[in-house]
Amino acid sequence: MAESNRAFEARMEPSATKRKPRVGVVLLNLGGPERIQDVGPFLYNLFSDPEIIRLPVSAMQKPFAWLISSLRSGKSRQAYRSIGGGSPLRRITGQQAQDLQSSLRLHGVDATSYVAMRYWHPFTESAVADLKADGMDEVVVLPLYPHFSISTSGSSFRELQRLRNTDPTFSRLPIRCIRSWYDHPGYIQALANLIAHEIKACEDPPSAHVFFSAHGVPKSYVEEDGDPYQLEILASSKLILEQLKQQLGYTNPFTLAYQSRVGPVEWLKPYTEDALQELGAQGVKDLVVVPISFVSEHIETLEEIDMEYRELAIAAGIKNFRRVPALDTDPAFIAALTDLVQQAMAETETDLDQAAQRPTKVNLKPQNKWAWGWNNDSELWNGRVAMLGAAAVMMEVIIRHGPLHGLGLL
Repeated sequence: MAESNRAFEARMEPSATKRKPRVGVVLLNLGGPERIQDVGPFLYNLFSDPEIIRLPVSAMQKPFAWLISSLRSGKSRQAYRSIGGGSPLRRITGQQAQDLQSSLRLHGVDATSYVAMRYWHPFTESAVADLKADGMDEVVVLPLYPHFSISTSGSSFRELQRLRNTDPTFSRLPIRCIRSWYDHPGYIQALANLIAHEIKACEDPPSAHVFFSAHGVPKSYVEEDGDPYQLEILASSKLILEQLKQQLGYTNPFTLAYQSRVGPVEWLKPYTEDALQELGAQGVKDLVVVPISFVSEHIETLEEIDMEYRELAIAAGIKNFRRVPALDTDPAFIAALTDLVQQAMAETETDLDQAAQRPTKVNLKPQNKWAWGWNNDSELWNGRVAMLGAAAVMMEVIIRHGPLHGLGLL
């Protein structure tokens, strides 16, 4: 009888009656072509997303994406060839996922990490299928974009919500979403450490110019749609500079600019290429470039910054061009991600549609004022005219008849 009572008591112990929940941590990222032949399809997927290119008629989205990807694929293939023939993003993100999983398990969380790319393999639906097959009990969504934008985290959140709406099994799993983490102390500290290392390597560290280069977005996203991206980038920059002052004991001059602009419409300014030329004209010699919105090495860091912008900066008179490495699998960065996931697990469930929302602002000034040329008022109209022209070319390609065919250009 005593033996029976002991067995009963053992069964009633919490550790014996309730296991830890299995937590699927979904890491969201953009994706990138791993081979040269993947470049065209990757660009098509990218430009098919209405959060990237907005068209007045949804039926035009895929034909327009085909046209733009066809026009841009040659230059993009050349860029990927220059960094070895493909993007390292999948490999790096996979290692980040593995390191995060190991860190969470060391902290007592029964976690499994899944990589969910938006525009290339492994796609979001693949990650969802895997976490269902593995029997996860709950989900934490962690975008590898520190700063929220409707075109990055927002688009991925909407894709996840679409899958939840069509998949009863996935929709039943409790889900928590980390919207952005631009001000997380661990992230700020990890990036400041890398920046400080490069500053100290300069000939005159206190005078070294810190150059934050963030991925740009169309200006209309911020001014008309209320995208918080620019404000979050600014906030991160200020926090990093404060941390650097504490570490180094002095305040470095700095610039914030935006790179990777596509198309004729106005994006956030100043543009990186313009800012580099201006700094060169001002006599800046030591430049420490910080890819602030990028947590992994990929085409924008390895080719655009390391090759294109470096060449431009040297030509402008900047003598020492030092680029801070992306965070990748830096231990301090993985520790920050671990903390983010643990914080999210303690919070209430998230509505992904709500997480993707942004405050709505409407600015009618550019639309109501016709202007032509190269000024702020004209850039929206320039973009619209360019898009109409591209649409006309696309239509002629489809119907195989028109003035361009008559001139022998198509």
